[in-house]
Amino acid sequence: MNLCIVGYGSIAEVHRRSFARIPGVEIGAVVGRLLEPTQAFAEKCGAPLATVNLAEALARDDIDAVVITSPSAKHAAQTQAALEAGKHVLVEIPLALTLAESESLTALAEQQDRTLMVAHTMRFWPTLTAARQRIAEGELHAHSVFLHYGFLRRENVNWQGRRRSWTDNLLWHHGCHAVDTALWLLGEPAEAVAGYMGPPHKELGIPLDLAVSLRTPRGQVVSCALSYNTMRPLLDILVIGEETTLAVRNGRLVDPIDQIIAAGGENEEASAVYLQNIEFITALRQEREPLVSGEAVLPTMRALQAVQDLNPQNPHQR
Repeated sequence: MNLCIVGYGSIAEVHRRSFARIPGVEIGAVVGRLLEPTQAFAEKCGAPLATVNLAEALARDDIDAVVITSPSAKHAAQTQAALEAGKHVLVEIPLALTLAESESLTALAEQQDRTLMVAHTMRFWPTLTAARQRIAEGELHAHSVFLHYGFLRRENVNWQGRRRSWTDNLLWHHGCHAVDTALWLLGEPAEAVAGYMGPPHKELGIPLDLAVSLRTPRGQVVSCALSYNTMRPLLDILVIGEETTLAVRNGRLVDPIDQIIAAGGENEEASAVYLQNIEFITALRQEREPLVSGEAVLPTMRALQAVQDLNPQNPHQR
């Protein structure tokens, strides 16, 4: 299996390390914005082609699939180009910055008979899969999910301290993580949606605070609070059920007396990327739909679009 990676940032490096652990997978091309860092990353990948021209990489017959790790605003166009070139695609979250684009890409993948998988990596966290299993098997009848997600993003610097050339998007990026995680845990779409964004940051031009509330057809309630103003990283998830309350924090799934039910460890994110990427490669080899297809994430994109439409004073960055 020969891959092309689009992008050379922090998450691209996580993908590089992940795919290096999967037998029979090679990286044949790297596409980036600037040639010099693209060449440097291609050398680390052992890729023979480094280019700033996506079309050049897509024209190669020896490229089976494309892994898109570029800025969020480029995901839709690059995914479309890859699918139209007959390539399978694994695209980083979010699939697109609108519901319409997401639906169009899902339809295109079906039309082209190509695999489209979206990197909703939290679906592969051991702690969250353990919680979801309890709900799916009827061991826990969930009433609500509370999710708090935040870190400091008042400058264009990413989670590894690298300065970005683009502006992140709280709703369509980390809001996508949060909303998708909650709906996936419950196994339900959103029937009703409410959401509020804070004022745009004077320099970045994006809201740094966000609140999203959802209700499922079964009456379950989801509350997501997100902020790029948080002075210390925060990710807490509560699953409140009839039988018990489960908490996901610090890489552990615990019960009300802090008894550990499942542990993901300090490197849960990297482990989840590895499990996710194995699923992508396995789905291609078995010629089946991946667990997190474009179709599977549309309920999340519908909810995000509803929040966006409720806050027209804060248009998303493109």
